[in-house]
Amino acid sequence: MSELFDAVDALVASRSPLPSAEERKRLRQAHGLTLDDVAGALKVRRATVSAWESAKKPTEPRGPEREAYARLLKQLAELYPAPEERADPVLAPFTGASDPAEAGILSAAPAPEAAATTDRESTQTPTSVAAAPAAAPRPARTAGPASTSRRPGARKAAPAATPAGSADPRFENGPLAVVDVEDGKVVAYCTGGLVLDVPAKSLPSLVDWTLKEAKLGQPKLSGPGKDADPLLVLTEAALERYGLPATLTEQERVAGRIPEGHKVIKQLARAQWQLTKRGFGPWARIYRPAQGSERACVQLCIPSWNALDTRHWGAAGQLPPAELARVLGVYADRVMTPRGSTAVTGLELMTALHPPTRATAPDEHGKRTSEHNPGSLGKDPIDPMDWPPCEVPDGHPVLKDLPRFYVRGPQEKLFEESFDWARTLTDAECTLRHLVGLDVNLAFGAGANGLTVGLGAPTHVKAPAFDPKLPGSWLVDLSHVDLSRVKVGKEWVELDGGLLPSPFTPKGVRPEGPAWYATPTVAYAVELGYEVRPLEAWVRYENGRYLDGWYTRLRDAYLATMADLGVDADLAPADFLAAMDGYKDRDPQLAILASVIKATVKGGIGKLRERPRGEGWRPGEPWRALSRPTWRPDIRAAVISRTRINLHRKIVKHAAFTGQYPVAVNHDCVVYAADGDSPLDFLPYRDGKPLPGGFKLGINPGLVKHEGTQTVLWGEEVRDRFDAPELNLARYIKDGTVTDVDHGE
Repeated sequence: MSELFDAVDALVASRSPLPSAEERKRLRQAHGLTLDDVAGALKVRRATVSAWESAKKPTEPRGPEREAYARLLKQLAELYPAPEERADPVLAPFTGASDPAEAGILSAAPAPEAAATTDRESTQTPTSVAAAPAAAPRPARTAGPASTSRRPGARKAAPAATPAGSADPRFENGPLAVVDVEDGKVVAYCTGGLVLDVPAKSLPSLVDWTLKEAKLGQPKLSGPGKDADPLLVLTEAALERYGLPATLTEQERVAGRIPEGHKVIKQLARAQWQLTKRGFGPWARIYRPAQGSERACVQLCIPSWNALDTRHWGAAGQLPPAELARVLGVYADRVMTPRGSTAVTGLELMTALHPPTRATAPDEHGKRTSEHNPGSLGKDPIDPMDWPPCEVPDGHPVLKDLPRFYVRGPQEKLFEESFDWARTLTDAECTLRHLVGLDVNLAFGAGANGLTVGLGAPTHVKAPAFDPKLPGSWLVDLSHVDLSRVKVGKEWVELDGGLLPSPFTPKGVRPEGPAWYATPTVAYAVELGYEVRPLEAWVRYENGRYLDGWYTRLRDAYLATMADLGVDADLAPADFLAAMDGYKDRDPQLAILASVIKATVKGGIGKLRERPRGEGWRPGEPWRALSRPTWRPDIRAAVISRTRINLHRKIVKHAAFTGQYPVAVNHDCVVYAADGDSPLDFLPYRDGKPLPGGFKLGINPGLVKHEGTQTVLWGEEVRDRFDAPELNLARYIKDGTVTDVDHGE
């Protein structure tokens, strides 16, 4: 009889109900589990678990795997209940209309999951952006008498439609507000077109009002994470009202803060508010120590103090309050509430998606404690003196015994940087008419996608066997790799190696002996068909795909923004080039947002190796960033290595198929000589299909867009004028403007 019962139980389990594919993925990521973790527990392949979570065509597990998978998901659902549904962000070009119904409003749907390619590019086609009904004005909330209630009241709808407030009732007015003075009264422009009356007469009372009445903030991005603190953006008029300078003096600008003796800082101190060690600067944080799980912190953004760097934010700091609230609100909705510069926000997004700790399950007394969050950084913080000398920048405490002004060579320093390479044109190329530049979309994001990085401390190994799946730094001689004969796929091909940059050095010159390389660089030498024998290595046996969620969120933000600007991911090559022509003019505000998202990707990777920032630092002494779990120069090196290798792989495949070679490469831009002025004049498309593994036009990360076209005569004239035969023309191909040249490069 027991056998019959077992058979019945198995039959019932074989039909165990499962949540949707999206919910399966959410639950896995909320617990910090990787696909490999789940696959190992259920004894299936990683690709099988990925197929169960596929957004397009999810497969269903069967037999005992289904029962175990259903049990896993049920337990995770108890730990991480599904959040309430949030409305899609609503966008509209600013028209100046007071009624949102007068503006054309579009709703952007997020992009489906990426499909892997040979370069780990994202080649998915996001759902097209469809026109949505005009948003109805939000109902006004009546403010009570100022002397008794001081509740925020809706004054009027702002003219530009922005993402609506959060579905979380704690943050119903959105993640941020732009505080301004209008007709002598202080008002706060929120997202969703809401304007609140602000009763606060001083900065301490403004902070208090924000936390108690404004209902500003943003829900956490992951299960064990923290809710985002409310952000207040202060206009010049608001600064004056609250006793702050409209601009910083030169001395204050250099220091990055106003003096500690300023009267407003004294007001905050009397009200028992504190500032972080950065002081009161463009991105000030005002807080009181947390009481249990309750945080009391407000962040300020001060555009007139250069909080919004014009290199990335353009003229956003000069936008009217409602329009600035729109731009910042969409960024907060699609990426996260800004935490500082784009670089700081990029790094904070990593932590928000993978918090270092989480709460344990309740014990028998119902008490929870803190434990390491699997898949995050910081399980065993690396002491500054335990870092591998090859991975740290000059001035690090590990190098304090080196002589002053000592210059480390390739055998002592890991030097993984982007390409900066150029060559003279051949006689045949001089007969062509144009130089055409291609730019890789979100290149560093594509380099981070699917990359395995170390999560724990490094281990030093002598004469190791190279393992392409093991992240680390390897001392190996790659000078024997000959680009004149390499493997492309499974076949050996003959190339003109003299016309190609070496993939092993940023300057594209062939290495002369042993040097330190990140894993992707050494793996590429093996891929090209050459044996490698490392002399030593620093490897990380505890590893994972830490950056996957970070990449996915930024990718989706970028694709949704570009779709709003009329550039969809599924456009044919000619249509894509046409859509990119003048896309910034369709909505200048969202064009700013696209630029900021790209800067967030690049800056976040760069921030992994933050250098000292003044504060009296001297070489050989530790600096503040070294104490962060996210100070990881090895991860930065691996991402840059993979990004450079991805680009070189395309260059090699393009050369093998077409016989065309680049004349210049600068970071993620590559320039070719061609007879026509369009990428379609030399990219080998056949029936609308690109060369597999080569350059493909499109807006997805890893694909390329047209960077610019100049004439061959322009290139030769510029090189002659500056007496620089190998001037990197990729730097200037976009608009042809060359104002100065560094002859030392």
